[in-house]
Amino acid sequence: MTPDNPWNFGRDVIDRYAQERPDALALSMMHNDTNVLLTFQDISRLSGQTADWLKAQGIGKGDRVLIVLGKDPAFWPVMVALNKLGAVAMPGTTQLTAKDLLYRLQVSQATSAIVLPEIADKLQDEALHLTHPIVVGGARPHWISFDPYHLDNPVFEGFPTDSSDPTLIYFTSGTTGYPKMVLHNQRYPEAHTITAQYWLGLSQDDLHWNISDTGWAKAAWSSLFGPWMVGAAIFVDNMTGKFDPQQFLHILSTHPITSVCAPPTVYRLVVKEDLSLWTFPHLKSAVSAGEPLNPEVIQIFKQATGLDIRDGYGQTETVLLIGNTPGQPIKPGSMGRPAPEFEMTVIDHQGVPLPPGQEGDIAIKVHPKRPRGLFQGYVNDEEGTQKRFVGDYYITGDRAIVDEDGYFWFVGRADDVIISSGYRIGPFEVESLLVERPEVLEAAVVSSPDPIRGEIVKAFVVLKPGIEPSAALAETLQNHVKTQTAPYKYPRAIEFVTDLPKTVSGKIRRIELRQKEWEKAKKTP
Repeated sequence: MTPDNPWNFGRDVIDRYAQERPDALALSMMHNDTNVLLTFQDISRLSGQTADWLKAQGIGKGDRVLIVLGKDPAFWPVMVALNKLGAVAMPGTTQLTAKDLLYRLQVSQATSAIVLPEIADKLQDEALHLTHPIVVGGARPHWISFDPYHLDNPVFEGFPTDSSDPTLIYFTSGTTGYPKMVLHNQRYPEAHTITAQYWLGLSQDDLHWNISDTGWAKAAWSSLFGPWMVGAAIFVDNMTGKFDPQQFLHILSTHPITSVCAPPTVYRLVVKEDLSLWTFPHLKSAVSAGEPLNPEVIQIFKQATGLDIRDGYGQTETVLLIGNTPGQPIKPGSMGRPAPEFEMTVIDHQGVPLPPGQEGDIAIKVHPKRPRGLFQGYVNDEEGTQKRFVGDYYITGDRAIVDEDGYFWFVGRADDVIISSGYRIGPFEVESLLVERPEVLEAAVVSSPDPIRGEIVKAFVVLKPGIEPSAALAETLQNHVKTQTAPYKYPRAIEFVTDLPKTVSGKIRRIELRQKEWEKAKKTP
């Protein structure tokens, strides 16, 4: 059956570049002690062979597949192969615990997983329930070993896909439950042309480096779809463990990287180094996303490199919405101006646009025409999806002010989600883990300001009668959260209290606790 509106990233972008620019660099990877260079022709062939191999295993159109590969070279051919097949990839970060992974498999009803050996170890029991358990880079009992770089099977071009067909699911944290499934269709990769051209400013001559783990939606923005939509090459580092600003600077100075994207936390640490010791002969562009960046960090970086760090704003549910484009005058601390194709404004609670200078909800106009790049909805959560729409607008959940020149200024989130070092953390999950402990009666989790991470997770904990607070108990609670979910979610600060502020109906007023934290920080010299 021929699709009404056929479009497929793997065939219409990767395979087309393989024909038109077969020798053009597509991927430059630091892998072990070597630097691996792959052309668009290589990516087309590898993804085609991978698609054929996955099809032979039984993976087909519409199947949901958990992907946890970190920065392993397999990630790129696997993601393009799944797209060619019409399957639905569900990327996840390597920091996920066994509990996190199991939740994703169960709620999505996925029967397939393509993961690293250390992730397979976390899912040994679950492997028996998966129809297609596939491990990359090692052998594990009950898992099928796979290496896309050592295949000799035919190239499979893929099934016809419609632009409205599903292609990707990301999990995003909310305030009232466990992570939601954000569904994107085949137009989503295409829409990242906006991200690549307007914000990243990429062309076919660029080599772009995004240091994000491939499990985050930020990787779709600038480690996969964005650069390749405009024919730019992608650089992949081999950094592991705790971020090392010296290693970051060394990579940036010794590779022909023309464009870099990193979260504010990275830049805050980098500007503490002596940047006069480094030169970046190829660097032309630097961008930041995930949370607002301090104006003073932008200033220090520009003094050392001559480049502005250009903020950008979007969500797991979208492509770039607002940003500072190359050549556009920058107002330090501003998110920038709306990207092409998006009619952005701030609205009141009734969906009425507000004049410049008034705080409101950041909103995208979706009627009469829904812009490309906006998610299809939250899977199995129609109520949650509908709450995102007010009148003719989709609301992002963040609040801002627009000035007379059309620049957006971030004010805060309309909900209680915490963004720490670029990670999006929902309080509900952390609170639930804390109250699992026998010592804890109640818990409330909010953001607390931090000079490096922007925000940290702070927990206010009410103990059960007879339990005394102590530093040792705080450490016990922190370790419990670390072992039960991804470590970045653990509360870096814990304050023991006798009660929590609540509404008349008994709901915890996180907003009151959060406001006290941020007010306290303003008063601290």
